[in-house]
Amino acid sequence: MISNKKTIKSKLFTCFFILLAIFAVSILVFQDHREKQFRIALMENQLNEYSDLTNRYIENNNLLSTNDFGKLDSIKDLIPSAKIRITVLDLAGRVLYDNSVENYSEMENHLDRPEVQKAKYADRGYNIRHSVTTKQDYFYFAKFYKTIFIRSAVEYNAEVINYLKVERAFIIYLLFLFAIFGLILRLVANRLGDSVSRLKEFTIKASRDEELNPEIQFPEDELGTISREISLAYERSRKVKAELMLEKEKLISHLFVLKEGVAFFSPQKQVILTNSHFIFYSNIISEESSVKADKILEMEAFSEISSFIDKTLNSSTGHSAELPRQEFTIQRNGMHFQIQVIFFQDRSFEILITDNTQLVKRSIMKQQLTSNIAHELKTPIASVKGYLETVLNNPDIDHVKLRYFVEKAHNQSERLTQLVNDIALLNKIEESSDLYPKEKVKVAKLISEVIVSFSDKLKNKSVKFEIGMDENVTVNVNYSLLFSVFRNLTENSVDYGGDNITIQITNYHEDNNFHYFSFSDNGQGVEEEHLPRIFERFYRVDSGRSRKEGGTGLGLAIVKNAILSFKGEISVRNKKGGGLEFLFSIPK
Repeated sequence: MISNKKTIKSKLFTCFFILLAIFAVSILVFQDHREKQFRIALMENQLNEYSDLTNRYIENNNLLSTNDFGKLDSIKDLIPSAKIRITVLDLAGRVLYDNSVENYSEMENHLDRPEVQKAKYADRGYNIRHSVTTKQDYFYFAKFYKTIFIRSAVEYNAEVINYLKVERAFIIYLLFLFAIFGLILRLVANRLGDSVSRLKEFTIKASRDEELNPEIQFPEDELGTISREISLAYERSRKVKAELMLEKEKLISHLFVLKEGVAFFSPQKQVILTNSHFIFYSNIISEESSVKADKILEMEAFSEISSFIDKTLNSSTGHSAELPRQEFTIQRNGMHFQIQVIFFQDRSFEILITDNTQLVKRSIMKQQLTSNIAHELKTPIASVKGYLETVLNNPDIDHVKLRYFVEKAHNQSERLTQLVNDIALLNKIEESSDLYPKEKVKVAKLISEVIVSFSDKLKNKSVKFEIGMDENVTVNVNYSLLFSVFRNLTENSVDYGGDNITIQITNYHEDNNFHYFSFSDNGQGVEEEHLPRIFERFYRVDSGRSRKEGGTGLGLAIVKNAILSFKGEISVRNKKGGGLEFLFSIPK
């Protein structure tokens, strides 16, 4: 027992002592380095003053032009110490002056000296080394002055060496503190060892669910037994806690990933738990910007819901087998919400807010689409039927008229086919755009193919094309969809822009992810009131416009949905000089 007790204390003390020693040595090394650098900096500053003094003398006396550097001997009286060595070098490293050498013009090139090299690339530099010329050790400091190097040096003798040495008083002081802290650590290790030993019996009793005496005197024992017993006790509690936390996290995570707004309230109508969607939807419904969850039931917009909740809480049906629940519908700012109130056995309740805006709008859009499709199909079908009935009711009709009516019926059937194809293409883009394979497409080449497909129409209406982009502009999209984009934009300009127009297509910008294009003409343009709806299916600026030109009314809707399926954006505006301009982005 005693041996184990000493082992615990010894381990604790050794661990603490090593950490303290590492810390002390780190401080000592850091301080030694810092003090040495500080003294070197002081020495550099002193030598820097001599270099600056020499440079000013050279500039004031224009020695660089006269090349009479011997005059520098006159500054010896200005330098406090006669031991200071001044050397002047040109940019090539040739010695122009040295106050410690008589025949300095015969000295070797000094450009490769370490201190000069440092000054060459960092404006200044120092080095401690032996001088080959004077056979002495120096502390050199070199500085770059645009056209020359000036090197100041002091003899590296015992006086300078002592000056650069770190004060040893700090080391003695640190060792003294180290000894004091060592004694303190030993006392702490002894006390901690005693405490750990006494904790053993307490831990065993706690793990066995025995009654614990708060005033018990803990006996000493080995650390291993303590660790095992504590580990078992904490493992059991940790497992239970982890299971509870997991269930709680599941519930909270589920609430925050739901698209519905959910809030739980106590029987006193106090908020227990809510997610972000509930706060967001509640603020929309209440038409206020910062409504807190616990104030929702006080808002006028929730008066009907609040009345139902109050009625239920005040009734005696809260504990019945069939728990009360109610649904409400609220519309605000074009958004449709379904609200459900659900009560639980303890009379607490849940409010669930579901945003049905998309479902409602989709339903309305489907109704409108069905009506539009029926309306659009009615015209070509009626035309085909009329032409065929004319032919059938007139068996003796001449060949010319017969061909005329058959061609008319054929044209209407072609328009009907195009309408069905456009509807199918739109549905495919919206529902399964990911199924379209992507490839690298050169835009300029694709536009050329579109122009070829419209060659007859372009010639008849005298339409010109101006393409402003590099031939190598490439995008990563489905070829057929991109072809449909430029085909429908071109068809829109040709059919509605008028004769003798010019179509311009430019790649006006690009970034890391997208190319940005402009498709414009100088035709008639569109009134501003129609621009927000120009991409809607079957929308016409004027009645009969699409039918007159043979269009289906779906071309620009296909353009927009194709661009959106590329993850791009598209907008339209009237040009200042006349005509319509489409701006859109396509991914690289």
